[in-house]
Amino acid sequence: MTLRIDHLQERIRLSGELRSEHLRQVKAEMEECGSISILDLEEVDLVDIEAIRFLNSCEARGVSVRNASAYIRAWMMQERDRTVHGQSKRREEQR
Repeated sequence: MTLRIDHLQERIRLSGELRSEHLRQVKAEMEECGSISILDLEEVDLVDIEAIRFLNSCEARGVSVRNASAYIRAWMMQERDRTVHGQSKRREEQR
């Protein structure tokens, strides 16, 4: 399955699979729209790790990620925690 991208005012709705090979296209669509503040994932059924990292970076920049499935939300939180703990551990090792 591929990724479908729909523009709805300040919202981009994604449908299908969000994988690393789609991220360039999603970023381009977001830039083209200007002030996108919402990514709607209601119809996204499959993601990979790069997509999870992208979604976390969107939230960090103030873009709201909405309607993500429970497994996507859980994976996003797990990846954020892993990144934070990994950075703390590296800082301790450098001391």
